[in-house]
Order: sequence, then structure tokens, then C-alpha cells
Amino acid sequence: MNNINGTNHASHTLRNLLDYILKLLAGGSFLAMVILTCWQVFTRYLLRNPSSWSEELVSYLFAWMSLLGASIVVGERGHMNIPIAVEQMKPNSQKVLAVFSEVVACLFSAIILVFGGIQITKLAMGQMTSSLGVPVGIFYVVLPLSGVLNIIYTILNIMDILNGSICLTPINERAKNTIKEAKNGTEQERIEKEGTEQKTIEAKGKEQEAERMIKTEKHRMEGK
Repeated sequence: MNNINGTNHASHTLRNLLDYILKLLAGGSFLAMVILTCWQVFTRYLLRNPSSWSEELVSYLFAWMSLLGASIVVGERGHMNIPIAVEQMKPNSQKVLAVFSEVVACLFSAIILVFGGIQITKLAMGQMTSSLGVPVGIFYVVLPLSGVLNIIYTILNIMDILNGSICLTPINERAKNTIKEAKNGTEQERIEKEGTEQKTIEAKGKEQEAERMIKTEKHRMEGK
């Protein structure tokens, strides 16, 4: 049990670290794109001397931002899917299919992004960008990098699916369960409230009965 908890803690820590770094890089790329685009507009329309290197760099930064953002979505299991058939299956079958989808994503990342990315990066190292004057392969490094990140995320997802950390229940089903639990809780509170009110009424009745008995006894004693 301690080993399982330790593994879960380590995977959770690694996931949070990767999320933080990728969000920082993707956000930095987007901020740089905004600044460079504003600079390009400034040089084109105000200085009448367009900046060619900024336009080229923005296109490469867009690719970096897109691929790094896609890796974040892989970690969140947020890519588009159509779970109509899966939602009708039993929980164990859903778990098997979820693991299978992660394995497919892992193989795709390993073959297309890592292996293919390394090959195309090597080929592009001999080509120079037209405006920046640096090898094109430098910007293609994001392909194998994104593939490695996707592989790590899919492995973490598989671990979390198997130990139950990732909920596979459809959102609409979870919403129904939440509504049902809320109704049950409200009904229970109503029953408890009615029970409390009934006890209060009974206690007041007993108190009034005791007062009547005391008054009756008092009048009887005065009559003597």
C-alpha cells in the first residue's frame, strides 16, 4: 500500500511539474507572438520598413505553442472523442478501452513524432531560414520533444486509469449522480427537520400537560 501511495504521489508530482513547465513555455510563446506581431504592424505601417524576421519567427512560435499545448491536452485527456458507444459499456470495459486509447496515442507519438521528428530534424539541419539565418532543424526539435512529452503523459494516464485516479464515468452520468445525491441529501434533511419539529411539539405537549397537572393539584390543595 505504501509503495502504491508513493508511486501515485511521484506520478502526481511529475504531472504537475510537466504541466507547469509546458504552460509556461506555451504561454511564453503566445506572449512572444503577440509582441512580434505588434512589432511587425508597427514597422510595416508606421516605419514603412516591414520586419521580415519577425513574421518568420511568429510562424515557428505558433507551431511550438500548438504542439506544446497539444501535449498538455494529452495529459488532461481532453482531445475530442465520441464516447457514445463507450458510455454504454460496463466500467471494466470502459477502463480497457481507455487504456487501449492511451496505448495507441503512445505508439503514434513514438513512431510519428519522436522517430519521424528526429529524422526530419536531421534533414532540416542543412537548411537555413530565409530571414533568421539559422538552421530550420532547430525549430523542428519541438516534434520529437512533443512526442516524448506525449509518451510520458500517456504512461501517467494509464497508471491513473488503472489505479482509479481518473474517473471514466461520463459527465452527464456524473451530473445525474450529483443531482441524485443532492436530492437524497435534501430529502434526508427534510426528514430530520420534520423529526425535530415533531419532537419539539411532543416536548411542548408534555410540558403543557405537566403544567395542567400542577395547576389541578394546586387547586385541589387550596380547596382543602
